[in-house]
Amino acid sequence: MSGVVGIKRIYEPPAGTDGRRVLVDRLWPRGVSRAAAALDLWLKAIAPSPALRTWFGHDPARFAAFRDRYRREFDTNPAAVAELCALIDLGDVTLLYAAHDAEANHAVVLAAYLADRGYAVRR
Repeated sequence: MSGVVGIKRIYEPPAGTDGRRVLVDRLWPRGVSRAAAALDLWLKAIAPSPALRTWFGHDPARFAAFRDRYRREFDTNPAAVAELCALIDLGDVTLLYAAHDAEANHAVVLAAYLADRGYAVRR
């Protein structure tokens, strides 16, 4: 049984519908305590590389190119992808991110990638 993948800002409070909560940022989010985050996993390895993150700089004009580059990074990071997929195979997972933009961020790209792999995604 595969779970459903959700996406949520880490600054939103945990909910009973989150399933396993997975932080997919490489850096710890400002102002969030580990207790408040209520994480099941911090999967730094699935986050964009430092070079890609710096290049993107959360510039919406670069989002299309960022999306393509980030998706290519998944091909060079099969262990992290497999770890996340194995977790989703166990049940619902919520991908947590800290970015301000709810539409142009790496968690959106990751969720779309997982949808392309056959996982159900809710927004």
